[in-house]
Amino acid sequence: MTRQPLGWYVRRLRRMSPTELIQRTSDAGRRTAWAYQQVRPGQDANLHLPIRNDRTFGTTLAANTARDVPEEARKAVIEQADAIMAGNLEVLGVDRTDLKAPDWFRDPVTGRRSDPAQYVFKLNHRNEQAVGNIKQVWELSRHHHLTQLAAAWFLTHDDRYAERVADHLNDWWRANPFLSGVHWASGIEVGLRLISWTWIRRLLNDWPEITSLFEHNELALQQLYWHQRYLAAFQSHGSSANNHVIAEAAGQLVGACAFPWFSKSDRWRTNAAALLEKELDANTFPSGVNRELATDYHRFVSELGLYAALEADNAGHPLSQDTWSLLTRTVDVAAAIVDNRLRPPRQGDDDEGMVLVLDPPDASTWSAYLSLGAAVVGKTPWWPDSPSTATSVIVGSLINGRQPDRPAERPGHFRDAGLTILRSDDVWCRADAGPHGFLSIAAHAHSDALSLEVRVDGVDVLADPGTYCYHGEEEWRNYFRSTIAHNTVEVARAEQSTWGGPFLWLRGATGKVVRHSPTTWEAEHDGYAPVTHRRTATLENGVLRVEDRLDATADVRIAWQLGPDVVADLATGQLHWTGGDAVVELPAGLTWTAYRGSDDPLLGWYSPRFGHKVPATTLVGEGTLGAGSVAVSTFRFRF
Repeated sequence: MTRQPLGWYVRRLRRMSPTELIQRTSDAGRRTAWAYQQVRPGQDANLHLPIRNDRTFGTTLAANTARDVPEEARKAVIEQADAIMAGNLEVLGVDRTDLKAPDWFRDPVTGRRSDPAQYVFKLNHRNEQAVGNIKQVWELSRHHHLTQLAAAWFLTHDDRYAERVADHLNDWWRANPFLSGVHWASGIEVGLRLISWTWIRRLLNDWPEITSLFEHNELALQQLYWHQRYLAAFQSHGSSANNHVIAEAAGQLVGACAFPWFSKSDRWRTNAAALLEKELDANTFPSGVNRELATDYHRFVSELGLYAALEADNAGHPLSQDTWSLLTRTVDVAAAIVDNRLRPPRQGDDDEGMVLVLDPPDASTWSAYLSLGAAVVGKTPWWPDSPSTATSVIVGSLINGRQPDRPAERPGHFRDAGLTILRSDDVWCRADAGPHGFLSIAAHAHSDALSLEVRVDGVDVLADPGTYCYHGEEEWRNYFRSTIAHNTVEVARAEQSTWGGPFLWLRGATGKVVRHSPTTWEAEHDGYAPVTHRRTATLENGVLRVEDRLDATADVRIAWQLGPDVVADLATGQLHWTGGDAVVELPAGLTWTAYRGSDDPLLGWYSPRFGHKVPATTLVGEGTLGAGSVAVSTFRFRF
């Protein structure tokens, strides 16, 4: 079996604390010891489940909830469900046409199929030769396509949708017994499935066959028990205790609250609630910004917390007010940092991870997130408007209160996270001067210290490149998180931060905000120590002026990554896009070159969403910047 290179394991071990090494050693022993508990496909589990006599599902939806879903959202849910019924769905950039009867173990990208009978802890899920693109394999088994079908049944009572849900669930449950196959390899997947199953059970509550599918179905009972037992035994630790541990704790808490049918349910619920509250606090700056500094993971973790807290409240075991206050800060941050089209910054990794999918997933993700936040914690007067979705209406029907103590005005600066938003008319600018990422491996960070991201009326003009991929394409993975792919300064052809693998950073640049105001941001970072890069950005009256300084003479490349819709003319200093243009003055003394969709060198690419990349223009100025001299870039936007 092909494994990661030995050097990767050495580098990974060096990023672990002694405590984490002990925890992981214990986990390894448990994985070996549990081999005898594996149940292979088709094997009789011969399991005596510790089930309570009372197997009721306590939290159902009000009778008029479906009627309150806006007609446009209702039509979108049904249209998407009909496409799924026909077998069609885009999954992480790949058009799937096999959803009538999916193969849960086949990767549609490579065509590779992992062994369903392999003991999970002997299966290397990082080995693409063995399992294919693991993100693709795992994504469908989060069962988001089934929550969408369940939502369609809830809105129509058309039994075709419910019957397909039942067929797929029973098939998945049969094909994935305890510890067999790749779907048991990651706790985040196990946790998300419990959330999906909870909402499937809730949405199908009035379907006549629902108790036969869950309460009186041995397959369902076994899987609910196995999933929660797995999460209780195998938790992410130390340098991996990021969004993964949040998903594990949230899934365990939701499952234990919604299906309190087992003798250990109370213990699972109590332990999961304590872990979730502890890790939410550890993963979140006091300002409410997620510490991974990958913006879409901010949304993902916030949603995990909201759904888990909601479930706990409705089960009569509420989380603390401190945790609700923290979650409220996370959605206030979201409302504060979006542009005028409700698009968030594109900082760091983004794999479009979703917690609960009822509306079509190609709907504006952050608009839907803000609608969910408004339904769960309430909105303040400065929040932007976002249309109601099926999700916000349905989830909101379970809410009994609103959260107090909110900001009176929209904040634009979050010092602890190094995140600043400048605004002028329709120009939105995100400036980055925070820590490199979270924990010792900073898994989802990019090499983007002091980078800027600028939009004019929602159009990417100076763009963050995005993510594109995680696995299987190392060159592209490294490009999209590189220094030169971001709107910042590269010194001596070196990265600001040093990576050691796809989700492993060995050294990270740390930024520091020197000063800021509603119009000005000045910051520096230590990624090129002993050389310090300092940048000042001023945005007033639709004009962005950027000054770059080094405290020692060095060879540099300054990159301005343009959005895919922007056309550049270096000769005239003009940028054009539909609905606007800009006059650009670039630093003299540097040699400027425009690259668009270039493979050699790899420059000029933009990823609009995970699994997609398109050509875009990157302007690169190369030369020597003297100590104390100033390189000035000016963008005069006209719209």
